[in-house]
Amino acid sequence: MQNIIVEKPYRFLAPHRGDGIPTLIQSLRVVDCYLNKFEGIVSHEVRGVEHLRESLRQGHSILLAPNHCRYADPIAMGWVAREANIFLYTMASWHLFQQSRLQSFAIRLCGGFSVYREGVDRQSLATAVELLNEAKRPLVVFAEGTVFRTNDLLQPLLDGVSFLARTAARRRDQQDGGRVVVHPVAIKYLFGGELQTTLSPVLASLEQRLNIHRLGPPEPLLVRIAKLQEAMLTLKEIQYMGSAQAGPRSLRQQRLIEHLLEPLEQRWLGRRLSEPIMPRVKQLRTAIVPQLFQAEPGSVTRDELWAQLADIYIAQQIASHPPDYLQQPTDTRVLETVEALEEDLTDRARLHRPLHAILEVGQAIEVKAGRAPRGEQDPLMVALTASLRSMLSRLAQEAQPLSF
Repeated sequence: MQNIIVEKPYRFLAPHRGDGIPTLIQSLRVVDCYLNKFEGIVSHEVRGVEHLRESLRQGHSILLAPNHCRYADPIAMGWVAREANIFLYTMASWHLFQQSRLQSFAIRLCGGFSVYREGVDRQSLATAVELLNEAKRPLVVFAEGTVFRTNDLLQPLLDGVSFLARTAARRRDQQDGGRVVVHPVAIKYLFGGELQTTLSPVLASLEQRLNIHRLGPPEPLLVRIAKLQEAMLTLKEIQYMGSAQAGPRSLRQQRLIEHLLEPLEQRWLGRRLSEPIMPRVKQLRTAIVPQLFQAEPGSVTRDELWAQLADIYIAQQIASHPPDYLQQPTDTRVLETVEALEEDLTDRARLHRPLHAILEVGQAIEVKAGRAPRGEQDPLMVALTASLRSMLSRLAQEAQPLSF
């Protein structure tokens, strides 16, 4: 399990608000150098920046809502900032600030501030509303809540984006009659390398790890990937349910997710949730993580809590593999799938280059100052979801279909 749960009391970390350091970062092309070296992104293009410029010209408070398919996304948003000649603020999960002092310092210098995903972070919310009302910089919020290595598929968006935007809209309206707008940002990565050469060593390593390697000529990539997916799902079924299960993969995945989450939901929340995976994960972590601070080190209770958090992590991991993602395979989808498999097994996916990043800014969606309607879908989230899906669907056509 990756180090995403921080076992110490949360402390809000505010952003650096000065322009000097961000100006230096942009002038030295730090974003380009970092993403080339650590993410394999060698080129990029920004589309639709005129929509953002128009909102800036009108003095709107701006929330940028990108999809989140790679760890590079927050830094890649620096290219949008450069094209629009602005700087950004970004909400970032607190665990990212706990990896190292240098990383924490760098995130804050670039306008990042912490948000506590395992609880209600009123200070982070208040800061976000304040920054939006100032309208000095756009605020970036990744509405999917976490990274999903499925670039062409948008996960259900978290409702916190609407609450934040509507709260800011009410304040801005009372303050000076100004407007708050949301710009969807579709981020798409295209792979420019030779897929067979790139992925064969990775697949061989994973096959060795799971002891499903075979002698003789290698099978086609898609066959090898399917076998790895089947092996990993079967192992999890045996580990958590006692035996391999029958049925189509989609049904087996959902059955295993429910087997992991439903008992925890009944215990901690008193009911089974019917929401998408991320709201379920968030509510469970919000209930469980505070108990870690009260448990004695080395106690059975503490070990049990960590085991429950690991079960939640596995459920989220399973949900991150759409069973039909490779029905229309492209080089990008195959690359993502193998990266996700490797990350599931080792907590880290190796670097593959070259990648080309496309960042497309959508048209502004005006945020109404009133509350979201009860008992029906929020029009703001419906519009944001539709816009992101439309852009991602169009950008997906730019990937190369599998040619072998």
